[in-house]
Amino acid sequence: MSLRRSVLPSGLRIVTEEVSSVRSAAIGIWVNVGSRDETPAVAGASHFLEHLLFKGTSRRSALEISSSIESVGGEMNAFTSKEYTCFYARVIDTDLPMAIDVISDLITSSIVSALDVDAERKVVLEEIAMRDDDPSDLVHDLYAETYYGDTQLGRPILGTIDSINNMSRTSVFNYYKKRYLPQDLVVAVAGNIKHKKVVEMVQKALSADGFLDVRAVPVIRPNAPVKKAVQKSVGLISRTTEQAHMFYGMEGVARHDDRRFAMGILASALGGGMSSRLFQEIREKRGLAYSVYAYAQQFAGSGQIGFYAGCKPDKAVEVLDIIREVLADVADNGMSHEEIERAKGAVRGSLVLSQEDTGSRMSRIGKNEIVYGHVMGFDDILKAVSNVNGQDIREIANAYLTKTPTLALVGPFKSTAKFEKVLK
Repeated sequence: MSLRRSVLPSGLRIVTEEVSSVRSAAIGIWVNVGSRDETPAVAGASHFLEHLLFKGTSRRSALEISSSIESVGGEMNAFTSKEYTCFYARVIDTDLPMAIDVISDLITSSIVSALDVDAERKVVLEEIAMRDDDPSDLVHDLYAETYYGDTQLGRPILGTIDSINNMSRTSVFNYYKKRYLPQDLVVAVAGNIKHKKVVEMVQKALSADGFLDVRAVPVIRPNAPVKKAVQKSVGLISRTTEQAHMFYGMEGVARHDDRRFAMGILASALGGGMSSRLFQEIREKRGLAYSVYAYAQQFAGSGQIGFYAGCKPDKAVEVLDIIREVLADVADNGMSHEEIERAKGAVRGSLVLSQEDTGSRMSRIGKNEIVYGHVMGFDDILKAVSNVNGQDIREIANAYLTKTPTLALVGPFKSTAKFEKVLK
């Protein structure tokens, strides 16, 4: 069996997938902490820390960290989400011991100096400015804020200008030491590897500074329902832009809901590609937008399904009306067998194609383990997708596309009045 899992006495989990036909290997260390774990005082700390861990450890400088991977033609990076953070590298299989050692060093022994905090603070503020300059990106953060309000899921992953400016070295370092513990970590490795050897290398690398000298059980995020503020109907950031950027969404299924497969197929059928219902109605038939898409997103205890379109500001109401008409029709009448089969084929195909490289395989097993506490077999996932039928789509569409909607807008509008009128 190519997929294997070990749990150490410290609570650290190691999952591997052996792919003997390749010459590469990918390593990712997943940390069970994200922006939803932050208080307002340290909003953005998870992402800020992701940057800071590359600035130097007790064994390596920032240059030595980056050059160690780049000098062998590998790639290394990290990302932060609302529920987890991941540090990863992809290298030739013979360089995997070095990559494991480097990534583990970031986790156990980063210095997070005051000088680096002040320097990287400017970089994060530039990242916030870059997000603010991209309305097609900004509208998603606005949607979360409008839907969830000033809550942990509603706040942006990047934090705010004020929270980043006010964050001290002490608060960031304490966050690091409190949240980066063995029971909160998953090490995922995929490629031309052997599980036993990977476990040995990981244990050796993460034993630095007594990091594994604890006894604990793995921490899995509870699936408790999410409390959110009173839902607003429309959120607006008024900007002088050539396009209106809108994201229209409503409640969806949470992460542990078995209907998530049906919800994913519904989202694909509605806005997953050029043959999807919304793309055909808005772009192909009427030429009202260039970019139109949909996606379903799940968290522990919450989820949404949403729809994006970018169009001329004077066409925004018309586009919104079309989205609402399409969703109402699908909620009432379901979708045709052909639409559902196309969407199922698209989902299956994208899943299979995503497994063509070791980095994607590592991401799949690492994310599954960090959020579910186990890795669902790839064949089981494909079977769950294939088992979705027209009745499943009709039921989930009727249950969720009729939920109270939220609209986020970035564009040259002075008020939300005409949009609120449409949503009534």
